[in-house]
Amino acid sequence: MTETEQTDPKDASRSRSLATRASALMGAGTLVSRVLGFIRTSLLAIAIGNTALVADVFETANTIPNVIYMLLAGGVFNVVLVPQIIKQAKKPDRGADYTSRLITLTALIIGGFTIAITLLAMPIIKALTMGWSEPKLVLGTVFAFWTLPQIFFYGMYAIIGQVLNAHGRFGAYMWAPVANNIIAIGFIIFYIFAFGAYTGEPGQEQLNDWSTTQTVVLAGGHTLGIIFQAVVLLWPLKRLGLNLKPKFGWKGMGLRHTGQLAGFTIVTMMIGNLSNLMINRLVTGATEARSQLETAAEQAAVPGLQALNITQLITVLPHSVFVLSISTVLFNQLARSMQAEDMSAALRTTGSGLRIFAVPMMISVAGVIVLATPVARLFASSADTAIIAAHATAQILILLAVGMPLRSGHFYLLRVFYAAENALIPMIVQVGAAAVSLSLAYGLAPLVPVEDRAYLVAIIFTVVHFLQFGLTHVLVLRYFGNYGVKGVIGTYIRTGWAAVVAGIFGVALLYPMGGYTGGWAMSTIPNAIIACAIVGVVMVAVYMLACRVFEVHELKQFTAPITNRLHRKTTT
Repeated sequence: MTETEQTDPKDASRSRSLATRASALMGAGTLVSRVLGFIRTSLLAIAIGNTALVADVFETANTIPNVIYMLLAGGVFNVVLVPQIIKQAKKPDRGADYTSRLITLTALIIGGFTIAITLLAMPIIKALTMGWSEPKLVLGTVFAFWTLPQIFFYGMYAIIGQVLNAHGRFGAYMWAPVANNIIAIGFIIFYIFAFGAYTGEPGQEQLNDWSTTQTVVLAGGHTLGIIFQAVVLLWPLKRLGLNLKPKFGWKGMGLRHTGQLAGFTIVTMMIGNLSNLMINRLVTGATEARSQLETAAEQAAVPGLQALNITQLITVLPHSVFVLSISTVLFNQLARSMQAEDMSAALRTTGSGLRIFAVPMMISVAGVIVLATPVARLFASSADTAIIAAHATAQILILLAVGMPLRSGHFYLLRVFYAAENALIPMIVQVGAAAVSLSLAYGLAPLVPVEDRAYLVAIIFTVVHFLQFGLTHVLVLRYFGNYGVKGVIGTYIRTGWAAVVAGIFGVALLYPMGGYTGGWAMSTIPNAIIACAIVGVVMVAVYMLACRVFEVHELKQFTAPITNRLHRKTTT
């Protein structure tokens, strides 16, 4: 390599700084969006309950658009098209022609699919539920008619967002869901003022009293939020200066090669999400079982699909805020290294990412386990049975928390294969995981009472995360080489001990507040918020101190965006 070909240290430093800033911007957007999402979910529980009948019916219908969209092309956008768009961006037109045709093709495919799937709302609801009575199926179908159009706007949000990401504009894609959550929150607040909060009455009365106006406000409001989530990306897309416009004719775009990669990815997403839908079907049986119970307290103690989805939303938060934002930037670096056939750089990026992820993930695991009950209380409505519902949800939270680092680790390792344009290996891993999940779920479900199946599913998800990470780790070693495994393990051990120390302090602080006994910290949602804030701040402070004691050098890398920004402010 000649001197002129060598990397300028200043350019490399500038590149790292830009990547750090991009990760911080994306993380901030995701954090704000997720916090608003939690507020939305908490308000929704106040409006229609958590372990309640209409809550499960609405959750079933409102989850379908996202899952079906992922069945169609979600993974293709995220991991297959970005490397292709990066390649096209090197052309004189910066990939404008390719991008115009790609967006046009996407709109036509997803638009047609959305219309077709909306017309099949009734059979879809029947297929994805177990033992529901006719009134529940009818309400679920009506909800689905209002929510299934979200599929088209999810698709446009994804394709436009990946175009922006490929051009280094990471922020808008992560901040757009903020608009979605604000609109949904507004409609839920209107619902509460117009129709009142959930009071814990028996489920059948809640179903009989439901009106068309309630459906329009609740389901229509959520769909309008998704529409805005897509629309707000049009402005940053225009600012790319590509002069995009509808273009037809896709011959010569290289879609054959992309199609092969996309085919593997679509199969991966299809099998994975169909597996989740079929597993969720087992949990929907709790909705009907709950209706057969006599007292409100007995009903509240039975977690259904709404409770399971809430716990997954909570446990995926650290992954979304930290891992997803950092890995999105690192994925572009991985793709460029793979295209340049610089395997040593790709392996350094792989190991560095996993080590950095350890810092937020291990304290997150400790935080979720310690604060499970007050956190669950935030989403347990304001009914008299809220504490009972919170304890049921908290148990699922703890079961899912154990697998959090493994889920993020295997997610990132699969991105190494996608960066190398190898979609076959991720398909094998995901299909294998789906097969194991379904086999365990349907094999063990007959042995477990219907009202306890949410707990069973949570255990299965955690076990499968362990298996997925182990398999992906072995495959990365085989195909690409050692990514610094010893260093990664050492980082997780040190951060793990730091998290244990923080957890001990957290339990000692929360117990006197009544966080485990249904006392002050569990009595109201505001009290739960205060308890979570106090204990959470103390745990983070103890964790950071413990990380220094245990010599977790990655702490400095993880906190660099914040400390650098504070330093710049103090010196200006």
